[in-house]
Amino acid sequence: MRRRRLMVLFIAFVAILGAGAFAVVASNRVRGSASETAAAYFAAWREGDISGMARLVHQPPSDFSQRHRALTEQLHVESVRLSPGQVANTGDESADVPFSGVRQLAELGAWPWAGVLRLGVRGRTWKVLWSPETLHPLLKDGGTLELREIEAPATEPATREGHRIPNDSYAEAYLDPLTTEFETAGHGWELVSKVPGRLATRVLTRAPEANVVRTTLSRAVQAAAARALDGVDGSAMIVIRPSTGEILALADRLGENDSAVRDVFPPGSVFKTITAAALLASGLDPSAQVECPGTYTIPFHRAFRNDGQVDRGVVSFTDAFAHSCNTTFVEQATTRIDADTLRETADAWGFGRSIATGVGGTCGTVPGTDDLDMLGADAIGQGEVVATPLCMAAVAAAVQSGVWRSPRLLTKEQVRRIDGPPHEDVPMDQAVVSALRDMMAAVVDRGTAGDAGLPEGVAGKTGTAEARDGEGSHGWFIGYRDDLAFCVFVRHGGSGRRAAVPVAARFLRGL
Repeated sequence: MRRRRLMVLFIAFVAILGAGAFAVVASNRVRGSASETAAAYFAAWREGDISGMARLVHQPPSDFSQRHRALTEQLHVESVRLSPGQVANTGDESADVPFSGVRQLAELGAWPWAGVLRLGVRGRTWKVLWSPETLHPLLKDGGTLELREIEAPATEPATREGHRIPNDSYAEAYLDPLTTEFETAGHGWELVSKVPGRLATRVLTRAPEANVVRTTLSRAVQAAAARALDGVDGSAMIVIRPSTGEILALADRLGENDSAVRDVFPPGSVFKTITAAALLASGLDPSAQVECPGTYTIPFHRAFRNDGQVDRGVVSFTDAFAHSCNTTFVEQATTRIDADTLRETADAWGFGRSIATGVGGTCGTVPGTDDLDMLGADAIGQGEVVATPLCMAAVAAAVQSGVWRSPRLLTKEQVRRIDGPPHEDVPMDQAVVSALRDMMAAVVDRGTAGDAGLPEGVAGKTGTAEARDGEGSHGWFIGYRDDLAFCVFVRHGGSGRRAAVPVAARFLRGL
């Protein structure tokens, strides 16, 4: 009996001893595994569960949550994709998990990176050993990441081909305002890494798009016009494509706050193109024989003279135009038409209206009058008639194409937005236009622009206008060749033949 009691006591002692040993072993066993902790951490990270991430970190810093939220907010992170690799044991109680990630940034798009999640046993539990570089390697050693805006470059007007406007184009006064008109709030972005003691480095960039506004200017035509004006102070040249109304060149050296598209000047004999159109429409034939005396006096009114009082006798109306006979035009205008007819003809050819170019513009005016002396002066581009170089370039273009088209420097949509709707195209009387073409060709073949170095195929009209400030005459020359019409104006330059025609010749040879 006693032996049995001793056996029971022994068994109980062994049981108690075994239970104690089991408890000691159990209390020393590591809970979980590195792979389980890593998987849980990545899952919480994907879901944006920062609290769940923090519970898996050994002694997370007090700003753990704030760091994660700040990075997401400051970099405008929209989503995060994570792809863990295989767990690699680095010791009995340590492991690394390499991983790749992609942050989708609102402004910069996908931003991939590679990192390492470090784990270790702490308090008999596998924990994430977190440091700032766990978020991104560039945050190591006190590094920071900053998203910054990049200002867009200023709006840059360009040629029709998309090229930069040539230097010294003499078009700056018209193009510079476009940089403000088409200025946008566009900008780009850059992601910058900063580490104390090191130079900042650009990690990602989305450069702002250059705001290029294409004009109708042709690089070759603009360059040729500008070079033709070099050394000619107080000058301007406008070139238009007759078939479209596009301004191919706008070179302006007028200075003194004058504008070739907005300021008006007496046009002199280039206005005889309009007077001739009115006379042709009245029935005067281009071959009709007319008087061209050195001086002509309107009966009971004032006298008018030709340049140098040259008396050409009886000539055809075409030759009177070619030699710019003031006396012929005064006599014919005061006997065949009246001031209203002259004004109405001028208005059909663009006068009396603003011109929607995209940079503003106007044509000119022909005031009404009951005074024959004033009608005679107006008929030869003196009197009260005024015009812009833009206006007279459009007249030359209308002769070439047979249609008056509103000149423009920008697309029709842009012009409409800035200046309002342009004037509708105006088809001209084709019989009148055909006669004017022959008459302008005669000016170059045997008239005031003959033997002046102009290339073959040019037709035009010279003009010399007495300036109202008394400082010398203005020189004009309008013309065209193929689908290219132009006006050259030289303020106080003297005669059109001497001042303006050489500019046109240099321009045409420079194309």
